[in-house]
Amino acid sequence: MTRFEFWGDEARRVPRLTKVLIAVLAAEVVLFTLSAAFPPDMTRARQSSPVVLDRRGAWLRALPVEDGRWRIRADLERTDATFQKRLIKVEDARFYWHLGVDPLSLVRAVGSAVVHGRVTSGASTLTMQTARLLEPRPRTLGAKLIEMIRAVQLESRLSKREILALYLTLAPYGGNLEGARAASLSYFGHEPSSLTDGEQALLIALPQSPEARRPDRRPEAAKAARRAVLDKMVRGGTLSAAAAYEAENEPLPRRAAFPTLAWHAAGELARAAPKGQASVVSTLDADLQSRLEPMAAAVAAAQGPDATAAIIVVEIRNRAVRASVGSAGRDRAGGWVDMTRALRSPGSALKPFIYAMAMDDGLVAADTQLTDSATRFADYQPENFDRVFHDKVTVREALTHSLNVPAVATLEKLGPEAFAGRIEAAGAHLARPKAKLKEAGLALALGGEGITWRDLVMLYAALGDNGIAKPLAWTQADAATRERSGGTRLVRPEAARQVLDILREAPSPKGRAPSALTRGGPSMAFKTGTSYGFRDAVAAGVVGGYAILVWTGRADGGARGGLTGRDAALPLLFDVADAIGAQGSAPRPIAPKAAPLALQELRAADEGPRLIFPPDGAAVQVDALGPKARGLVLAAEGEGLTWYVEGAPLDLDPVSGRAIWKPAAPGFYKLAVVDAQGRRVTAKVRIKGE
Repeated sequence: MTRFEFWGDEARRVPRLTKVLIAVLAAEVVLFTLSAAFPPDMTRARQSSPVVLDRRGAWLRALPVEDGRWRIRADLERTDATFQKRLIKVEDARFYWHLGVDPLSLVRAVGSAVVHGRVTSGASTLTMQTARLLEPRPRTLGAKLIEMIRAVQLESRLSKREILALYLTLAPYGGNLEGARAASLSYFGHEPSSLTDGEQALLIALPQSPEARRPDRRPEAAKAARRAVLDKMVRGGTLSAAAAYEAENEPLPRRAAFPTLAWHAAGELARAAPKGQASVVSTLDADLQSRLEPMAAAVAAAQGPDATAAIIVVEIRNRAVRASVGSAGRDRAGGWVDMTRALRSPGSALKPFIYAMAMDDGLVAADTQLTDSATRFADYQPENFDRVFHDKVTVREALTHSLNVPAVATLEKLGPEAFAGRIEAAGAHLARPKAKLKEAGLALALGGEGITWRDLVMLYAALGDNGIAKPLAWTQADAATRERSGGTRLVRPEAARQVLDILREAPSPKGRAPSALTRGGPSMAFKTGTSYGFRDAVAAGVVGGYAILVWTGRADGGARGGLTGRDAALPLLFDVADAIGAQGSAPRPIAPKAAPLALQELRAADEGPRLIFPPDGAAVQVDALGPKARGLVLAAEGEGLTWYVEGAPLDLDPVSGRAIWKPAAPGFYKLAVVDAQGRRVTAKVRIKGE
């Protein structure tokens, strides 16, 4: 062949190669266009609910989706890494290598079907299963082909990690449970971040036949399915035979209800979560929230069938909302309304800010004398609450005793419009009762304009932060930002400190004092307010680095007879101040409910029981007495323990299985705890009632 013939052949090959490349490119363009024109339906993925967690990771609330289904968005950061690896090993060993369809599994499944004359093994990858969960179809050959196409489309759009998270969000677990998080919390009582071997096997087995294997309805089928997955784990080398035996003997779980702590606030955070966010880490404290919700319910119940209550606790340092009780319970009138967001009259609760701004402007000092007598301000003539005037009083006395005329006189000197403007500039909104009123009036001093309790507690937090106002923080990320931000100056530090000092001199409710005071800590600066017609009873305070606001009233704004802020709200404020420093009672999150069999008992040295609570000689203050009280949880170490109170055996609580003692009356009691060998320890305790 000559040199010219060689180059001629090469010249002819080049156009053919170009045509092949063009054809391949054209095919890719067509496929890309078709994929873009007919994308996978991601509706079910978007209709999933994030979980709102407290600041330590405890589950507060998630929202159901269509038809009341609990489709909880998976969070791989909070999902057991071993569980993820075992799921892939059992369901789709080549998950990280294929492009949605596993050719080897497909060839094996087809070959097996040909040999046996029927389908004996599946070829569905996790991506294909995810595609089927996104767009459920009857199990036909055509549907299987569509699943393959959709799987390839998902692989081209999502990362492997996103596909795994999507599968763990959509996978069915029986009933209205969808997603590993929903199943783990409902069946095991904790997040899937810490799963036993048996729990992992059950979560892997359930999605394949969720109704037929439900552990609460089909226990034998659930055990068999769990055993089959454990066998696969052993064969795959991810679990030892001994561990599999332990896991096989774990008791099957029973389904439980989902937590609904901080129902209003957590629901609000869940609805506002960014698209695709699996978890919202709030600033709320589940321990504190679990103590305050029953307190609000008890206070409202005592004030009548139509009464409700609200509580907000804010850590001043970073404006983190540590507790938010929107109502006294959804079973009460108006209980579905979040009263922390409702516009209500603050009564006299804005008076501290009138005096603080007047001090800031050099108009008054703490001991400036004011006149408390019948006075008409243009067409407005206020009276004191008790209709008694005191002639000459100081600013300190006027604020301590919440006198109306001096407050209105000070507001007139300050200028109601200037006062309202500074409140608005700090981030709090004041709402006039009539839209036609364009200017603030002197009635502002006595609650003539509406404000939300969130805004009011934000203002009190500013007093506790040397006069700096900042928005409340509802997420941990926002709290970190608030701590670093400068905020808005409401008043100078000297004015804020003087007003707080005055508020600390206000008389406490009869027979009440916050625990911080009895322990030698800082006393509480507080102010109460009562709106017209006794519709709103509010009390706000600053103590121990926290700003607290409590309110009682009717959600519909109806009048109530004679219930003032001092009588109806102030005792609850002091109770909340006590609770802030109390030991947590809500269970810690993310912990398996049961240990493996080999670790369920610890063989200790031969010794008798050890009393933990209450210790011998203790004096215990209780909130209530009798069979309807919450009671004291008794605690001791030992085996086969039986409790006795004054010689009578104490039955264990049928729900929790704990020894809960509900003293009938205050006084001295003798307690005894006896172990299985008859060894006993006794304690003499004193019970103090309200």
